[in-house]
Parts: sequence; C-alpha cells; structure tokens
Amino acid sequence: MSQKSYDGTPTVYLIPTPIGNLDDITLRAINILKEVEVIFSEDTRVTGILLKHLGLKKKLISNHEHNEYKNREKLLTYLENGKNIGVVSDRGTPVISDPGYELTKCAIENGYNVVALPGANALIPALIVSGLETKPFSFYGFLNSKESKRKKELEELKNKKETMIFYESPFRIEKMLENAEKILGNRKISISREISKRYEEIYRGSISDVKRQMIDVKGELVVVIEGNKEKEESTLSIEEQIQKLIDTGISSKDAIKQVAHKYKIPKNEVYQKFHRGD
Repeated sequence: MSQKSYDGTPTVYLIPTPIGNLDDITLRAINILKEVEVIFSEDTRVTGILLKHLGLKKKLISNHEHNEYKNREKLLTYLENGKNIGVVSDRGTPVISDPGYELTKCAIENGYNVVALPGANALIPALIVSGLETKPFSFYGFLNSKESKRKKELEELKNKKETMIFYESPFRIEKMLENAEKILGNRKISISREISKRYEEIYRGSISDVKRQMIDVKGELVVVIEGNKEKEESTLSIEEQIQKLIDTGISSKDAIKQVAHKYKIPKNEVYQKFHRGD
C-alpha cells in the first residue's frame, strides 16, 4: 500500500521536540504544530511548556504507555472527521523508546497518512560524538530494569560486531555498567549526559574507566558501546588461540594443553608451533 503525504487524506504527524535546548525545534515542526487540530502528548504539562514558549495554544490529549492503546478510538474519530493530528513525546522523536507506536500503527491500518518529521533525538548526537565507529550501529533503547533479564539481554548482544546504543536511567547506570563489563568485557564506551542542555557532559574510555568517573550522575543518559572486535574462534590460528587463553590469566603451559586437547594434536607439536610462531 503506497502513501502520498500531501494527497488530502487526514494525516498523523510524528513531530520531534527538543531534548533539551528549546532552540532545537525545526521551523517545519513549528508550522505543523500550528496546523494540526489536536496533539496527542506523552505529558501534557511538558508539551504545554513548549507550546507556551512557541506562543501556541492547542488541544492536548494525554498519550502514554498506559493509555495509548485506548487512544486509538479517539485518534480514529478525529481522522474520520478530516482532522490532522500531531503526536509528540516529552522530548525527542515519538515512537523511539517513547509513545506513538500504537497510534501510528492504527492510522496506517485504517488507511490514513502518517508523516514523520526529521528532528531532535538523543541517539544520533551521542553516536557521532562518541569517537566509536558509526557504521554499522544498532539502537537497543532501554535494557530491562530487572537485573536477571538485563544480563540475559546483554548475553544475547555480546557477539554483535556493530556499535550498540542504549538509553539508561541515572538510577541504574552503575549496575548496568557492572553487568556490561562482566558480560561484554572491558570495551570502549561513551556516555552522553543531558545532551544539548547547559550541563551536557560526555564520558569516554573503557567501561572500567567510565565507571570510576560516574559518581552521583544525574540526568538522561545515552550509552554507546563498542561492538565485539574479537575474531571468530574458527578464524584464529593455533598460536592466536593459545595467546587468547593466556590473556585470560592462565599459564602458557595450561593454554597449550587446552588447545592440544581441543584439536587432538600432540602437546609437543602445539608447544613448538607456539614458540616458533609458525
């Protein structure tokens, strides 16, 4: 099913709002906010402050994770009456770890237009300022708040080669970093705090380095973690596999013994290969 954004069909606009600095809103976003009949808002108080700053008055409908599914009926009522609708989250781009998905899906399924405006979000600024590789990357959003489930999620991610981006709460960041270091290893990391705000701050280094820096941190956090840079074991030479084991803290003798046993090769032969560097 194709969609033309300007064919006269009632439209749902996904409108990014500033994540900190109010000047980051685009001219197009302001114009669309002026034009829509109603705005579905994650928190009407937060959106109200933005609209007041812009000199606008609009009907606001609360739309958050606990009532969004029910709001589909309200959405359809407005659309059926030919009204255009705006959807905003508190900060950043709707649907990206924020409400908006159910309304978007409902509009599409019922044949109405959905238009996404480009604009403010936290993950791209955090990625490009991290100093880590920007392609490929994957965005995960928030890890589970329960530690057992968070560990399981990290286990599933530990072999991914791409740079990974997470959102995290200041109340969980210490535990999240402990889990990440234990499961992913002491990788390079960047954490951006309060992006675009007055006290914006960026921490860079290994996970262990950054853990020491982050004491009583407040504000919204974006965590960027280096992908798995280790070679697949199947591509490692015997010498590299021995060295990899030694790097974990065991003796060269035990490392040679393990590799010899794994490949059913005489220990003396493995020993000679390792020390000759064949």
